[in-house]
Amino acid sequence: MAKQVQFRRGTTAQHSSFTGADGEITVDSDKETVVVHDGSTAGGFPLANLKTAQEFSATQNFNATTLTDSATISWDASANQVCSVTLAGNRTFDAPTNMVDGGFYSVMIIQDGTGSRTASWNAVFKWAGGTAPTLTTTASAKDIFVFRSDGTNMYEVGRQLNVS
Repeated sequence: MAKQVQFRRGTTAQHSSFTGADGEITVDSDKETVVVHDGSTAGGFPLANLKTAQEFSATQNFNATTLTDSATISWDASANQVCSVTLAGNRTFDAPTNMVDGGFYSVMIIQDGTGSRTASWNAVFKWAGGTAPTLTTTASAKDIFVFRSDGTNMYEVGRQLNVS
């Protein structure tokens, strides 16, 4: 069973750790270095250190989420980095909240069974060539957009229309 651990920044602690049957999590005094040990070797072999470049031996990904379809579509980028939404009418995408400078975000827009749905976009969305694309309007069609954020705007870095 997985263990949940929460660390809080303190003013007196120089080093915090949690040790369990499955290993150890260490937060160093700089409050930026987190090291995960597997517990299988004496002294703790580090499995991951968030301040060190590393190669993962298993797939790392963002869980795909679904945005709520409504007249104005809200997008909390911190909870929906990779997401989709099925349009049941013509929609407006509001400015995403909680964007991070340097973050990449992806949205798949799906036409419902009727199709012919359109999208308009808040001014924070910046498009290649300066113009938002026209969605594929065929029933059940899928269009995918990828953006890079500067923390304020979403800059299009890729699109795939009518993915099938």
